[in-house]
Amino acid sequence: MERRNFLRSAGVLGAGLMIADKVAFAMPPMAAFPVVRTPASKRKFTSQAVENAIAEFKKNVKNEELGWLFENCFPNTLDTTVFHEVKNGVPDTYVITGDIDAMWLRDSSAQVWPYIQFIKQDKPLQDLIAGVINRQTACILKDPYANAFYGDPGKKGEWFSDNTAMKPGVHERKWEIDSICYPIRLAYNYWKISGDTKPFNAQWKESIAVILKTFKEQQRKNDLGPYKFQRTTPHATDTQPMSGYGYPVKPVGLICSAFRPSDDATVYQFLIPSNFFALVSLREASEMVKTISKDNALAAELTALANEVDAALKKYATFNPLNSARSTHLKPTATAASTSWTTLTYPACCRCLTSTR
Repeated sequence: MERRNFLRSAGVLGAGLMIADKVAFAMPPMAAFPVVRTPASKRKFTSQAVENAIAEFKKNVKNEELGWLFENCFPNTLDTTVFHEVKNGVPDTYVITGDIDAMWLRDSSAQVWPYIQFIKQDKPLQDLIAGVINRQTACILKDPYANAFYGDPGKKGEWFSDNTAMKPGVHERKWEIDSICYPIRLAYNYWKISGDTKPFNAQWKESIAVILKTFKEQQRKNDLGPYKFQRTTPHATDTQPMSGYGYPVKPVGLICSAFRPSDDATVYQFLIPSNFFALVSLREASEMVKTISKDNALAAELTALANEVDAALKKYATFNPLNSARSTHLKPTATAASTSWTTLTYPACCRCLTSTR
């Protein structure tokens, strides 16, 4: 039950009770906050650590409605969206986004993120998140440009006719920088909290090398790269112009992103928040590869790209309004400054940095 509907129903019930006071009948008592959580027998996964956290929250937070909301919302991912199993002794977890039977790399990372603080207290929960990492590794190796995947590796879905290099098992192939940053964020923090390195095997290291290659391709230094995307649609936000490559950019070290985290197309492909995310992710991956995989060469490549993106962000994506000579072309437009954070993309795709490609 939605909170709005619940409050409306409660108001109607209150009015009914007032009327009942004036007539000769009584209404049966009703619980103040109805149980709307998935019944225990139908939950996909139960974590004792999460259940303990819910009990502790309800005990210490005196607002009964907040306790009710937390109990219904906090475990929802575990209750309804995770499909966990062990394959040949290795954890594997498929996480649907909720309303669509597909696993987004970004969404699945964020969905299990609130539980990562409990993994040292709950081994089954740790195995479940390790399974998410393992599944994401397989997805990235399948196609690093895809943003969402099916549980069935042979399934062809509604977007299979998109004009891009679609593969069976891929739900959607929208290239978004953050899609391959989120799995690194999850893996890095899982490692730091648990100390477990089992998910970070040769296959995982290969996926990191693939991420590095993909980022370099989308710097577009020598050519447009292998990725293009077009969809037959009346919505400009669901496709890319210029034969699917998007509007041209001048290579400056930043990474192009054809789509935003909202799955909407970019106009200016140097999406600044996502480039900052890539910078952090590259450094985290470098630390993991160096410490766990003992691959100093790959770690150095990851660090080198991080440094390059960092330098480009400092040069092209920041400005000092007091320095008028520099800010004349580096500051965001009034439109960008007055809209949302995700629209704050550096106009290197036009004006001073537009190439004659």
